[in-house]
Amino acid sequence: MTMRFADIAAERPTRESLSAEHADIEALLDAGNRPAALAEWDVARRRFETWSALVHLRFAQNTADPAAISDRDYADALAPEATALEIAIKRRLLADPDRAGLESAAGAHAVRLWDCDIATFDPAIKADLEDESRLSARYTSLLASASIEIGGMSVNLSGLAPFAEDPDRAVRHEAEQRRWAFFERHGAELDSLYAGLVTVRHRMATKLGYATYTPLGYKRLRRVDYGPDDVARYRDQVREHVVPLVAKLLERRRAEHGWDRLRFWDEALIDPAGNPKPAGNADFLTAQAQTMFDRMSRPLGDFYRLMNEGGFLDLLNRPGKAGGGFCTSFPTEGVPYIFANFTGTHHDIGVFTHEMGHAFQNWESRGHPNVDYLWPTMEAAEIDSMALEFLTYPHMDLMVGADAADRFRRMHLIGALAFLPYGVCVDHFQHEIYANPGATPSERHAMWARLEKLYMPWTDYGDLGYPAKGGRWQAKPHIYGTAFYYIDYTLAQCCALQFWVRSRQDPAGAMEAYAALCARGGSAPFGELVRSAGLVSPFAEGALAAVVREAAAVLDA
Repeated sequence: MTMRFADIAAERPTRESLSAEHADIEALLDAGNRPAALAEWDVARRRFETWSALVHLRFAQNTADPAAISDRDYADALAPEATALEIAIKRRLLADPDRAGLESAAGAHAVRLWDCDIATFDPAIKADLEDESRLSARYTSLLASASIEIGGMSVNLSGLAPFAEDPDRAVRHEAEQRRWAFFERHGAELDSLYAGLVTVRHRMATKLGYATYTPLGYKRLRRVDYGPDDVARYRDQVREHVVPLVAKLLERRRAEHGWDRLRFWDEALIDPAGNPKPAGNADFLTAQAQTMFDRMSRPLGDFYRLMNEGGFLDLLNRPGKAGGGFCTSFPTEGVPYIFANFTGTHHDIGVFTHEMGHAFQNWESRGHPNVDYLWPTMEAAEIDSMALEFLTYPHMDLMVGADAADRFRRMHLIGALAFLPYGVCVDHFQHEIYANPGATPSERHAMWARLEKLYMPWTDYGDLGYPAKGGRWQAKPHIYGTAFYYIDYTLAQCCALQFWVRSRQDPAGAMEAYAALCARGGSAPFGELVRSAGLVSPFAEGALAAVVREAAAVLDA
């Protein structure tokens, strides 16, 4: 019998019900029955995470729905209470002198993660956590509220995508004018929301004994095997190896089109003949994807069939829907869910295969007995998603047509490389922001403008005044939602590109290694997972140089 999303339900918890669950677990620990306590705690965490995932998914599906807003507000208020109870159990477990016994029962890496977690919470920050969630939700709602008139249509920010890469340069220019007019109109509110987030995060950090938010931010992301210095060295590798190649590719594009200068609105048009688009609508893509995943491996094909037939896909863009794409999961059921905004552009394929990578990993690792292992930490999770984008390359004829498949692969590879300088710029910006939490809005915009020149010296905004003054960062939800997350995509891209290189010589072996990595879930830290897949750590000297050489050869650059 096919599992169906419509059948998934979760009882709404209360402070009282959570406290009662906590008391039962504490009683088992008092009685010396740690195995039973761990088992009951795992069930309780899965139940809460399933309910929370449903609430946040329904809000993203319609950010204007009063019931969804109310449920999200309730969840945001309850989350710190749940965190407090969870941290209390972790503290008690970690206080047990029988550390070896705990690691044997729960997993050595889980125990390392708990050590990290207890350093991120104290009851004194419960109200701050609620404020942080509320501010982040306001940002999501503000961007989802955009209604932009263009081409005789009214679209949201996601709906601008086809116009932003239209072969007609005037249309692309107009799309960017309309986009940034929205951000300029709401600039003061966006500055205020971000100032509030920086303030509340810095306040949490100082309450927990940190000098700045940066070390707390790393611990909240459960980074146990690297730190800011490692990330800074990686950013330097991007500047050294990737920035020159991207600059060369962009200059070649300018020359191919005969433009006097390459403007910001030209960067999205990668293919001189026009970026290849899906060969059909959303129904066509979802049908073709079944053939594609069946070709790649039986487990992947069977899993996608379950997702599609069970209603675990929400792919169509619509008014009020939150932008972007993500994969969430319901740990009581073991089935993930994909959320996206199809717009009729190549991004539909990229987002879809990306989120399918997350979903397949979560499905493959669903059998881990510890809820902490169902997902890897974020940078490792992004390997699973980004690698699948590359592993689908041989089957792109199904998605864009045989005549456009090579062009799609070339466009995607160029886009993957061009993303890296932007991604590390986002990360460097956040490090400067949290090192200077008292900066004014204008100083924050100046920080971005300065770093943009460092990592993307080719950027020319022309008459787009708002991003030219340093406002581009406000369109990146990760900066508002989860501080320091964005570098994860670039670290993963380095690893995903290695999967691409391997797949060019040994497609079956690359797919086998990929599936094995997915099955490991979050059972090890980032560096160990990378090594287990036979990949070179992004923090190792020369990790990017090798993949850049391969890409440059393929692109004749």
